[in-house]
Amino acid sequence: MKQLPRLSLLLLLLLAATATIWQACSEDEDCSANARAYMQCALFSLNPETHTSRRDTIDFITVTALGTDSTLLNRATNATSFPLPLRYTADSTTVVFNYADGRRPDTVTIWHKNTPYFLSMDCGYQMRQSILRTRYTRHRLDSISIRQADLSNHDTEHLRLFFD
Repeated sequence: MKQLPRLSLLLLLLLAATATIWQACSEDEDCSANARAYMQCALFSLNPETHTSRRDTIDFITVTALGTDSTLLNRATNATSFPLPLRYTADSTTVVFNYADGRRPDTVTIWHKNTPYFLSMDCGYQMRQSILRTRYTRHRLDSISIRQADLSNHDTEHLRLFFD
């Protein structure tokens, strides 16, 4: 009977050590901090007389992925910027800007470099993406400027889209 307090204490310590080991091995890693990075597009207008640009809005825009039924931005009104994903499975992404004012849609192709990297056993692989160059039609879109080529989750302006 005198051994019962010692045995209880030993059992309690053993359980505490087991719980600590189990927790350390199965603790969930927060993979959300490394979520997919999107290309942030900011909208600008050009003044042809002064050759200056200013932040602008577009009344109504829908952005779709070419060759798919994916809508990336659906009927955005008074947009000043918007995020767009780049494809992981190809070295280019083509999107179509559809306008409500009756103008022909603009098609934008972005060539990018996809670099997979191992994050952890819990989170697996992630993809780093860098914008290399762009090509676009000029129906309403005037030009595109690459501001930051490497995509990140830090609300960074990657492309400036200049509209007339």
